[in-house]
Amino acid sequence: MTAPVVAVVGGGQLARMMAPAATALGLHLRVLVESPTSSAAQVVVDAPVGAAADPDAVAALAVGADALTFEHEHVPYALLDELAAAGVAVRPGTGALVHAQDKIVMRRRLTQLGAPCPPWAPLRDAADLDAFLAEHGEAVVKTSRGGYDGKGVRVVRSTDEVTDWFAAADDGGPALLAEQKVPFRRELAVLVARRPSGEMRTWAVVESIQRDGVCSEVIAPAPELDPEVERQALEVATLVAQGLDVTGVLAVELFEVDGGVLVNELAMRPHNSGHWTIDGAVTSQFEQHLRAVLDLPLGSTEPRARWTVMANVLGSALDDLTDGVPLVAATDPGAKVQLYGKEIRPGRKLGHVNVSGDDLDDVRARALAAAAILRGEHSGTTTDGDAR
Repeated sequence: MTAPVVAVVGGGQLARMMAPAATALGLHLRVLVESPTSSAAQVVVDAPVGAAADPDAVAALAVGADALTFEHEHVPYALLDELAAAGVAVRPGTGALVHAQDKIVMRRRLTQLGAPCPPWAPLRDAADLDAFLAEHGEAVVKTSRGGYDGKGVRVVRSTDEVTDWFAAADDGGPALLAEQKVPFRRELAVLVARRPSGEMRTWAVVESIQRDGVCSEVIAPAPELDPEVERQALEVATLVAQGLDVTGVLAVELFEVDGGVLVNELAMRPHNSGHWTIDGAVTSQFEQHLRAVLDLPLGSTEPRARWTVMANVLGSALDDLTDGVPLVAATDPGAKVQLYGKEIRPGRKLGHVNVSGDDLDDVRARALAAAAILRGEHSGTTTDGDAR
């Protein structure tokens, strides 16, 4: 037997978490990693080292692959166009991927599709920002490329606050755009999977809780969600997936506002807001992404429990995160830990914990407590009542 080969550009935790799903489906996973110690390189056997921007490395990765996909968007799409023209199944294709790479391109296309967005404008110079601020009072200024986890984003009231970004743009750096700083109730996210044949499936609408611009918790499903807002969120996600011709998993991050939702960001890959699906849904986002890029029938997205809460482990006082695993296991046998094999740094995503159950307050408290143990913040108490 010759197993189908899925090639993945990027060796971080998202590629790492594709490995168990690929093994279960009998697939061969090949991952282009940044170094031999990258997160995915620790668990994937076929893990050549190379840069995502290196044409030779990416071309070699794609040789013999049934699909070429990504765990991040930072891949030159001119290179991907060349591979697609040579017959490589690049999924998602560059026509879709550019919308996750360039926020100005994304906003223009979403506006054309009729997807609800905050008021926005491209910024050619400081005068454009002055005009935007005069109309909206306060703006979220973003670099059009390269930003993630709060990087490349500033809330401003004056052009003086982004003078350095305008200078960088003049020197060939990423262009800038402004978006109105909208008042919102909370952040939501919808994951939708789509395969080339057009089949789509969505998971539950979730609430995403951010701290310092980084996802800290995800609650699935979003609690006390108005059915009309839920309908709109799912409708917008499927509109975007179809309108951009996405293949694979698409994450649509949303603001819940009075009367509905607004699109915040897009990611065309498995996403932090979907890690809960590993333990909380019949089909995880990682298995679904692999199914989708190979054009296999998609799996059920039904939840396995009433509630699942994902708590990220952002930084740690421990010397090694594995030192905290025995206490988590003793404290809460139902807590499901995923560690990413990363070097510990302040605020870095090092792993996450999923907890499922019928009582949201209990589930959330347990997930947060387990994550706190892994951050080295408290000792915990085991299920038999022993303090540790």
